[in-house]
Amino acid sequence: MTDALNVDHITKVFGGLTAVDDVSLHVGEKELVALTAPKIVAAGVSQVPEGRRIFAGMTVKENLQLGAYLRKYKDGVEKDMEAMFKRFPILKERQKQDAATLSGGEQQMLAMARALVARPKLLLLDEPSMGLAPIYIQEIFDIIKSINKEGMTVLLIEQNARQALSIANRGYVLASGEVKMTGSGQDLLNDPAVQKAYLGG
Repeated sequence: MTDALNVDHITKVFGGLTAVDDVSLHVGEKELVALTAPKIVAAGVSQVPEGRRIFAGMTVKENLQLGAYLRKYKDGVEKDMEAMFKRFPILKERQKQDAATLSGGEQQMLAMARALVARPKLLLLDEPSMGLAPIYIQEIFDIIKSINKEGMTVLLIEQNARQALSIANRGYVLASGEVKMTGSGQDLLNDPAVQKAYLGG
């Protein structure tokens, strides 16, 4: 299997706190890999999720158009935007609305749609469930799963370990900035140590 992403021995320190310590991981083409890292969030390291960086003052449709800005060939952009409206019907309803007025879940859907319009080879989702109302969380994970089943390679960084591992082909469990466990999503989900530490089991 060809790797879409390879990370070798990465260390990142934020003001004396080691968030990532000598981490190596890989994401194969068409895989959905989960990286569950609740200890980093609990230690005070937080990041505004990439998925929430919508452009306020611009409509939903304009945000989607920006997703295709760097596409070399512009033919097919309208078709892809229509496909996003089909996948995310609420965005079609609100396409003329200022993106800043969307709910958190709707903003997450817009950010995902905007990323997909760019036709990426690898979709990186950073904490897509963070701050979402429960009504949206399952919907977002169902969408991620379907995107992957259609052939998109996904690296999902998510502290909701149960949800992430339930849809992942493989997972990495980070603790204190280090990879503590790796395995198939189902194996990690069923592992007693993972259940005790991350799933409240």
